[in-house]
Amino acid sequence: MGKSNGGRLVWNHSTHLPGLIPVLERLTSYTGIQTITPAVIGRARSHRPRLELKVSVPIRGGYKIIARSGKTFQEVFIVTELSKRELEGAISQALKKKK
Repeated sequence: MGKSNGGRLVWNHSTHLPGLIPVLERLTSYTGIQTITPAVIGRARSHRPRLELKVSVPIRGGYKIIARSGKTFQEVFIVTELSKRELEGAISQALKKKK
């Protein structure tokens, strides 16, 4: 999983989950990730103590990701050439570098 400065982060909304944008910015540096677009934000029933990102379903040209923190979720769309497993690895690395 090499790195390059090829990806871009699209700012569609003024509201994002706390801590999500720095993680998405780190993800843009991974080779094969073209565009990351945070989307709908909403309330969930269950509580997540810290930020989690889970690959949800494939979309045309990439994947939908669900970001969860506290009782809030946000959909994120990632256009990428990466496989689901490669994307999960990139997300894991981007979350680890948070500290």
